Amino acid sequence: MPQFFLNKRLIILLVSIIILVALIGFSIRDRANLSWPEKFVKDTTGWVQSLVATPTQYVVGIFENLKDLQNTYEENKELKKHLEDMARLEAEVYSLEQENAELTEVLKIEGSIGDYDPMQATVISRSPDRLWHEMIIVNKGSSHGVEKNMAVMTARGLIGKVKSTTPFTSTIQLLSALDPTNRISAALQGDKKLFGTIEGYDKENEYLLLKGLPVDAKIKKDEMVVTSGLGGVFPGDVPIGKVIEAVPDQFGLNQTAYIKPEADFYNISHVMILTRGMTIPKDVEDDKEAEESEGDDL
Repeated sequence: MPQFFLNKRLIILLVSIIILVALIGFSIRDRANLSWPEKFVKDTTGWVQSLVATPTQYVVGIFENLKDLQNTYEENKELKKHLEDMARLEAEVYSLEQENAELTEVLKIEGSIGDYDPMQATVISRSPDRLWHEMIIVNKGSSHGVEKNMAVMTARGLIGKVKSTTPFTSTIQLLSALDPTNRISAALQGDKKLFGTIEGYDKENEYLLLKGLPVDAKIKKDEMVVTSGLGGVFPGDVPIGKVIEAVPDQFGLNQTAYIKPEADFYNISHVMILTRGMTIPKDVEDDKEAEESEGDDL
């Protein structure tokens, strides 16, 4: 009896193997159509997959959009930083170009002057608003050889004189200062050289006043006005400006010429303090004597 059951199990195993092989062979053969169980399984599986995939793709899309939004925010922040840096760099480049052009003009002037020695200085501050057109302070003082009443100019022309000094700074009084003692001996380079004094400033039109010109002198527009060099302090032939027009003074004894300055009194960064090659007489250093002397530069 036991032998029979052993044979029966062996027969069942062999039959199972044969059926399995037959099913495998049947499943791997090429068929034009699927059976209805296979179609049912595939359709059911596809429907379930689409049912799961649609919300999954929606959720994944939301997270992808949020990630893209975060990336866009970071990129926008970086671009803003670059734009700010670009604006700063453009401002620095513009400032450097302006400074380079101004220093180039200064070097050209330094190479062309002969009877006085220029000392380059940088403007470090300016007077308050009410005196905006009157005073500037530069970074050179008495320890550098700067003395009171020395002429001060930019690359374009004369702007004023040294009002006072400290060991390391100097205060410059501009030609536009409304100070009755602020006078400069000047010469008008026309058909005939005429001498007068720069004293006074027309704030409305931003013109200097050249006074003391002969009443019968023929003064033309755009004639050049320079320092006369007669006062013993200022060197001669430093450009001041050009004539706009000339009118008789209030007494009709002389003429006053309106002069448009060559230099810009508002935008000043670098200046040159001028010292003459000759020794300055001691009596010129006294303010009172200088004011009373004809042509003295106060």
